Amino acid sequence: MKIITTSQRLFLREFEINDAIHFFNLNNDPEVIKYTGDSPFNSIEEAETFINNYSAYNDYGYGRWAVCLKKNSNFIGFCGLKFHSKEKITEVGYRFFKNQWNKGYATESVLSCLDYGFSKLKLEKIYAHVHKKNKASHRVAEKCGLHFVKDIIYDNNPAKLYCLKNASNL
Repeated sequence: MKIITTSQRLFLREFEINDAIHFFNLNNDPEVIKYTGDSPFNSIEEAETFINNYSAYNDYGYGRWAVCLKKNSNFIGFCGLKFHSKEKITEVGYRFFKNQWNKGYATESVLSCLDYGFSKLKLEKIYAHVHKKNKASHRVAEKCGLHFVKDIIYDNNPAKLYCLKNASNL
């Protein structure tokens, strides 16, 4: 297990093949993927293929990570950084099981990813794309210090672009 970063209640680690069942279940909840533009996996094998083909760690040195509870190591979702090669930007994003919503895990994991991106990776800026109707994610972005940049279309949906600059570069 490769742990990337930790917070008060969570640790974030690279994906493992055993996470396939979690990805399958996570993406098969219509409420969880409502604002993501993603489709559900058709099978656990399809989720395994996704994990086996996930190349962001090797391609960019970072990516999305499994979010696990420190107290029992349970997988509760994912959070991490994603490099968008076309725009040449890094964004933070997350997804959690519905029974983990409203517990502060999104904010806690995003803050941990921002700290990792700025202190370890020395990124200059980190962005977030938030679907216009996803009020909870707008609150998370704002609580984490990201600032509204502009309205955009992201994954063919109206969204807001947020950004945070690395304070050590100011």
